[in-house]
Amino acid sequence: MKISLEGKKALIGGSSGGIGKAIAEQLAQSGASVTLMSRSESKMISIIENLSNDLGQNHQYLMVDFNDYQAYKVIIFDYFKKNTVDILINNTQGPKAGGALEKTVDDYQTAFDLLFKSVVFTTEFSLKQMQKQKWGRIINVASVSIKEPLNYLALSNTIRAAVVTWGKSLSIDVAKDGITVNNILTGYFDTDRIAQLNVKKAEKLGVTEQEVRKTMENNVPAKRIGKPEEYGFLVAFLASDKASYINGTNIPIDGGLLKSL
Repeated sequence: MKISLEGKKALIGGSSGGIGKAIAEQLAQSGASVTLMSRSESKMISIIENLSNDLGQNHQYLMVDFNDYQAYKVIIFDYFKKNTVDILINNTQGPKAGGALEKTVDDYQTAFDLLFKSVVFTTEFSLKQMQKQKWGRIINVASVSIKEPLNYLALSNTIRAAVVTWGKSLSIDVAKDGITVNNILTGYFDTDRIAQLNVKKAEKLGVTEQEVRKTMENNVPAKRIGKPEEYGFLVAFLASDKASYINGTNIPIDGGLLKSL
């Protein structure tokens, strides 16, 4: 089966590293023109220089800070004055780790702006062209923790669950327009985010980072941490015509980590 995204334009959040970068690389390899979004201009420039453009794609980038919602709105509004999107990957960095008793109402509001409002705002503008052309793909990067909450990620558990239920609601409304909306429930992947969380977890438990990682690997039936490129393969499929009848789903990619159905 050949995945072709030739002629498609993709907007990808959090794409200067990790999962976002892997998604950009795979979509570009499949023929799409990609727009990266991140705070790091140098990293995005480097990535674009190495993205596949065998089909004459036009890759570009937006400097954004998902933590500054008001500034983010302005940048996205200006972007869509001149651009349209066929494939939207809603992906942002995670909020600070911590348990429910450690977080305040203000913390939840900040996380809501970061993880939810930015996603809804970007999707609103993306949908205009998708509905007009009767084709579109919206893919929300979520977490397995929305099904089995991790007590040290209270903010992420809570707000990502809201994104997933919103995505399901949206999928019902736009399916008639040839648009699919799907949520990916992310397990353990070899990214900077996981490394940062492991540092804090190791400090809290009084063990080494290596011990924390080994425990994580042992908890996964596949006995390993996922590779970012494996994530990219799934997204490329969901973004293609091959997945046109997959809509409103929550798809775990976790090596079998989730115990629930």
